Amino acid sequence: MDLDKIYKEYFETVYKYLLYLSHNTDLSEELTQETFYRAIRKINQFKEKSSISTWLIQIARNLYFDELKRNKKLEELTDIEYKIYDKSIEDTIVSNEEKLELKQRINELEEIHKKVVLLRISGELDFKEIGILFNKSETWARVTFYRAKNKLMKGVDKNEQ
Repeated sequence: MDLDKIYKEYFETVYKYLLYLSHNTDLSEELTQETFYRAIRKINQFKEKSSISTWLIQIARNLYFDELKRNKKLEELTDIEYKIYDKSIEDTIVSNEEKLELKQRINELEEIHKKVVLLRISGELDFKEIGILFNKSETWARVTFYRAKNKLMKGVDKNEQ
C-alpha cells in the first residue's frame, strides 16, 4: 500500500470527522496526525474487511474517546469559530445559529442515531462502511440514518410552526 497516497486521500475526511466530534481545531489536527501514525504502525494488521476510510475513522474515533477519558472531560456542545467570507454579518449570524441548532438537535438524538448521522455527514462514510463499523448490514445503516433524518426533520417542522 502506498502510505503517502492514503494520507493524501483520507487526511481531510479524518480531520473533518474529528473536528465535528471535538469542535477544536488543534485537537483535531493532533488526533488526525496520531491516527495516521497508528495506522502506519499497524498497517500490517489491516485485514481489508472494511475500506481504508472505515478503518481510519475507527482509529480516529477510538483516539478521540481515549482523549476524553484521559482528560476526564464530558463531550459538550461548543460554538465553532466560523470565518466570515463575503457574507454580511447578519447572514453569518443566522447561518451560525442554524448550524448550532442542527448540532443541538443531532446531540438530542438517541446515541445510535447520532453516531450514524455523524459518520454519514462528518466522516463522509457510505452506508456500507457505517454498517461494517457497527457489525450490521448496509440496509441497517440506511434505515437508521433515514429514521434519524426524519426525527431531525420533525424538529424543524415544530420550530417553523
